[in-house]
Amino acid sequence: MKIARFSHDDAILFGIVDETDLVVLSGDPLFAGYEPTGVRVPIADAVLLAPVIPRSKIVCVGKNYHDHAAEMGGVAPEEPLLFLKPNTAVIGPGDTIVRPAISEQTEHEGELAVVIGKVAKNVSAADALDYVLGYTIGNDVTARDLQRKDGQWSRAKGFDTFCPLGPTISTDFDPTTATIQTRVNGEVRQQAPLTDMIHSVEDIIAYASAVFTLLPGDVILTGTPAGVGTFSAGDTVEVEITGLGILRSAVRDAVPAA
Repeated sequence: MKIARFSHDDAILFGIVDETDLVVLSGDPLFAGYEPTGVRVPIADAVLLAPVIPRSKIVCVGKNYHDHAAEMGGVAPEEPLLFLKPNTAVIGPGDTIVRPAISEQTEHEGELAVVIGKVAKNVSAADALDYVLGYTIGNDVTARDLQRKDGQWSRAKGFDTFCPLGPTISTDFDPTTATIQTRVNGEVRQQAPLTDMIHSVEDIIAYASAVFTLLPGDVILTGTPAGVGTFSAGDTVEVEITGLGILRSAVRDAVPAA
């Protein structure tokens, strides 16, 4: 099942994808379940939004592919390397990434995103998937020059528009069978099977939930493979995961402050 969050006739709605239609739900399935209203909206008449806006946090995992750790000039961490992005960084499919004027090196990082479905604290890896609502695609956009300058990652990864998510949430996706690919203007930049992740989805959830409580709607970005690189205003960045679709973002530069 694929869940969409979308706008139609000036309303923000949730629906289940049924071929070319969206079966409208009574509310956010995180809290209202999957009760249909009886209304169907053609996908062509809807605007897909970010499928979830995290209520509290976006948990990210750094250097979770050996080849990416190597290209960043270090070894892969023995334990998941966690950091956070603010929920104000989230944009939806088709929205525009805005490159901040203070950065000259903005880079893409295509990633599998996990959406938490219920409160999780100190869960085991064996039980971790019981706490997952589903999966979507993310792009951990990074101002790489600011990351190097600051020595920590909050500013470099926290700008508005630096967390595209979408297009939908899949509740029956299997990460062990999928491949991720990131393209800029059609040129392949990143490509890897998700099984190349060092720390699995289950292990990441268990590790993160031992640090802080995961709440319904929280998102976990599971790391990016090698091939991260820059993009510029006017470019189109696409992240595709087999079975989840394509997350497409236009790019523009921020308007300089007066």
